[in-house]
Amino acid sequence: MTDSGRITGIGAFDRLAARLSRFARPARGFALPPEPRGLGSFARGRQLSGGTFLLAGALVEAPGRAPWDIAPPTQAFVEALHAFFWLDDLAAVADLPAQARAQEWTFDWIARYATGARTGTGPGWRPDLTGARLMRMIHHGPFLLENRPGADRATYFAALGAQTAFLARRAPNVAGTGARAVALAALIRASVSLERMGRHAAPAADALARLAGHEVGPDGAIASRNPEELLDLLSLLTRSAEGLAEAGRPVPLPITEAIARIAPTLRLLRLADGGLARFQGGSAGAAGRLDRALADAGGAHKTPRGPAMGYLRLSGGRSTLVMDVAAPGRGIEGAHASTLAFEMTSGRRPLIVNCGSGRTFGPEWERAGRATPLQSTLGVRGVSSSRLKRGGTPGPGTPFAEWPAQVWAQDESTLDGARVLAGHDGYGPTHGLSHLRELVLSLDGRRLAGEDTLGALTADERDLRDRLRAQGAPPVTFDIRFHLHPDVDAALDLGGTAVSLALKSGEIWIFRHDGVGRLALEPSVYFDPARPDPRPSRQIVLTATVEDQATQLGWTLAKAQDTPTAIRDIAPDEAPG
Repeated sequence: MTDSGRITGIGAFDRLAARLSRFARPARGFALPPEPRGLGSFARGRQLSGGTFLLAGALVEAPGRAPWDIAPPTQAFVEALHAFFWLDDLAAVADLPAQARAQEWTFDWIARYATGARTGTGPGWRPDLTGARLMRMIHHGPFLLENRPGADRATYFAALGAQTAFLARRAPNVAGTGARAVALAALIRASVSLERMGRHAAPAADALARLAGHEVGPDGAIASRNPEELLDLLSLLTRSAEGLAEAGRPVPLPITEAIARIAPTLRLLRLADGGLARFQGGSAGAAGRLDRALADAGGAHKTPRGPAMGYLRLSGGRSTLVMDVAAPGRGIEGAHASTLAFEMTSGRRPLIVNCGSGRTFGPEWERAGRATPLQSTLGVRGVSSSRLKRGGTPGPGTPFAEWPAQVWAQDESTLDGARVLAGHDGYGPTHGLSHLRELVLSLDGRRLAGEDTLGALTADERDLRDRLRAQGAPPVTFDIRFHLHPDVDAALDLGGTAVSLALKSGEIWIFRHDGVGRLALEPSVYFDPARPDPRPSRQIVLTATVEDQATQLGWTLAKAQDTPTAIRDIAPDEAPG
């Protein structure tokens, strides 16, 4: 971002298309009555009404000031502002003060950046930002136009027409799957919702169909392996299909086929609390968003057996576990070294988590969040299972240059419960070691048993281990980390040989190990993109060394015997702030 707050990445073609959009025919009104589709936050909406802006993890207090006059703290803040993410939150409140703010800020944006010669100016004319903004302006149209004079209505529809014309020029050529999908879905929504815009529907639908057919794999996977990005894509595809159907237009087959492939994969990635497993830079998503997207997708409500998009799911009783059983996507910016990490929930309470993406908290947190120590898995001290290129000054989002060459997993249902045995050779080139992890979740979900092995499993790895020891290399120290959700109250127990975990539901879980490693309870962090700072948390750490060829550690995580199977979980969730 420059000192003036302009977003980097608005290219010359985008700027030219934005300028030309001032000459577009204005929309005359709604061809289809819009309905709100966003899942806004009532709490954030109240804060916004009072002048407190919490966008992309950045907090700014500016009561009485227009958001466009605020000095932006980060580029992500500017993007969220000009994408109108705040409009969903104000609409969630929907009282007179919230409506006044929504109308004031929207028409002020139009006056500054989308009226006459000013059309196409400002930092918001990037196709993905324009698409996100246009969809919100359409969906919340009645909320924005209520009790406004006729001149404002004409100004509003002229701005919608200009943004539609801009997307018609730029959406098919946007770089990046997610950004292009947002732009095309918004163009489809505008073409079916606005009078005079219908000519854009067929080309936009065809372009979105090509994207869906090319980017969504046979198992419903996308290259980034980011569950939240997959949810974003499903939401855009389902909304586009619904809009085309409502307008009596055909829905291209590749779109419906992609929806049918994505939905089962997202069901596999859904934890018992209703959120997504947080892997590869994705967050859990807004409350209720995943379930709504899956309901909109329709079809048979099936959860696939075996891996999907490189993840496995184990479930029993009230417990759900999702495990990463693949290498990070090659060439993917911001990928995480989380191979063989897992997240686990009990009912609607997260228990074991990964720290998540630190992107909204600055480059240092972003880079730290990608490393193996911030995932719930085994890591060699000082080395991640996937690594950036050595030398130079790679940025925090730089793709990994080294990753496990072999990752494998086998899962089965046994008399003891659901079992997975997985492994990877990410430490083979550096230490001559592979990581094996076996997890067994009992049928009633009350006990998770694990066994982690770090050892030289192949002839090449054993040869490298022998050479390293002959050269006087020290024993390899490794840590097995279990990051806890911030709402989990943890304490060392039984003379430091176990850890007691208390959930807000009243459940008590006990972590024990076989004594091979050293047990510690250490500080951790939890990255929540809805908050201005990382949340402090705790982590269970088992530490051991490999002196010869292999070391194996066993551990269990089980509910205390006096914890009932059926729990009425009525403890309130902590409100973000």
